[in-house]
Amino acid sequence: MQAIEPQAQHAWLQKLVGEWTYEVGGEEKMSGKEIIRPLGPFWIVGESEFTMPGGGQGSARITVGFDPQKGRFVGTWVGSMMTYLWVYDGELDASGRVLTLAADGPSMTGDGKTASYEDIIEMVSDDHRLFRARVRGEDGEWQPMMSADYRRVR
Repeated sequence: MQAIEPQAQHAWLQKLVGEWTYEVGGEEKMSGKEIIRPLGPFWIVGESEFTMPGGGQGSARITVGFDPQKGRFVGTWVGSMMTYLWVYDGELDASGRVLTLAADGPSMTGDGKTASYEDIIEMVSDDHRLFRARVRGEDGEWQPMMSADYRRVR
């Protein structure tokens, strides 16, 4: 097997490695912490623990890497509050600051339909990032679902 060299996209992911705290804005406030570790030079694995809206504890896991053959970011997300495995396909914007991860999954309306979602990670600085989640409505327009402000602890 030929040795694979990390690419610029892999290095971008490594900027996320560390311990973070976050606050979720909107009607239902939430806070949590996330620890992101490298899995070699090609992947990151994140573990998040948080207080759920209305009380109770939740946890989630994320994996993200870059597939040079596809020329796309790939990954998964699972949360303790649901049974669905989210599969990401994403790209970095031209500025090199914003990673958009797209996934299709069950509609949050509970109507049994599938919807398109985007999780958007924006690096404001080495120690500050923003997260936005949105869903495409039946009218084709993107609707915001959630936003969070992340600060690096270490």
